[in-house]
Amino acid sequence: MTLPKLALTPDRLKLLGKILLALALGTVGGYVFTWLTMPLPWMLGPMVFNTIAAILRAPIAPPIKLRPYVVVVIGVMLGSGFTPSVLGQAGAWILSLSFLALYLLASGLLVVPYYRYVGGFDRVTAYFAGMPGGLNEMLMIGESMGGDDRKIVLAHAGRIFVVVCLTAVWFRLIAGYDLGDRSRFGVPFSEIPLEEIALLAACGVAGFFAGRWLHLPAPALVGPMLVSAALHLTGLVSSPPPAELVVVAQLFLGTILGCRFIGGDPRGIGHALLLSLGASAIMLSVTGLFAWLFHGLFEQSVEQVILAYSPGGLAEMSLVALAMNAQVAYVASHHMVRILMVILLAPLLFTLFRKIGE
Repeated sequence: MTLPKLALTPDRLKLLGKILLALALGTVGGYVFTWLTMPLPWMLGPMVFNTIAAILRAPIAPPIKLRPYVVVVIGVMLGSGFTPSVLGQAGAWILSLSFLALYLLASGLLVVPYYRYVGGFDRVTAYFAGMPGGLNEMLMIGESMGGDDRKIVLAHAGRIFVVVCLTAVWFRLIAGYDLGDRSRFGVPFSEIPLEEIALLAACGVAGFFAGRWLHLPAPALVGPMLVSAALHLTGLVSSPPPAELVVVAQLFLGTILGCRFIGGDPRGIGHALLLSLGASAIMLSVTGLFAWLFHGLFEQSVEQVILAYSPGGLAEMSLVALAMNAQVAYVASHHMVRILMVILLAPLLFTLFRKIGE
């Protein structure tokens, strides 16, 4: 029995060249941002460089098919933040998690009309562009209900881009956190025992398939995170994934996010980013208000609540939390619940929203 040969057709070679160029730009961006001591250099550098390349219509393409496997590394990394001491505090998070529903309602009531009347979106597109859920989930649900998929994608890609940049820069320049310190993203390969490397790899593989089988939100991230958390809580593993792998994972994530703007005309992308800046400012204002009003009630710092409630991506905001040496389990749990709430409630609320508008 012979294995089928993978034919490298001209089209595939051309696509491979575009992907390699995007990763090369991302690598340059990572080194430049590291040299400039910018926050989260290996995620924001590739993201910014590839966004500029997309606007300039450079021949780039995202390594999108590798994203699920790259995200596995981040998931295992996040799981290492679940320690027995953290688990003992989980009961105190119930109130903070329950207030997420109120936060989502307040954000939606402000951002959906913003996209409807300031952005000029139709009712369906405005609703699913303004809901702070996962990009893929909001795209699929919004498109199935008649929304403009292109505007929804740009709205959410822009939101994640703007929120990650603003929060990272704010915590670096205003709050004084050193988000460029890569030592917080794991330890070198050479310092991790071989048996723990094997167990970490098993976490990734088992979690990847379990997440899909259980239909978890963001399965490639959440599945490995839960398996890794279980092993770290039981003490079977004490190390995070190797730092080198985490840097590569950030490089791929930043490159893919920057490449989301491929295909749009520069004016349209600029308009989308401008609208996202306004929408993100509204959401972050609500986030800041909730953090200021309720952090005492939640028994958390203002910074912790801001990270947990910020409407960025689960993987991206968790990386910001890692860079700040914040309580990653608290932050990641809130983002998982937020995404799950939006996925479950957005279609139901939209039906009510559409009936009221008729």
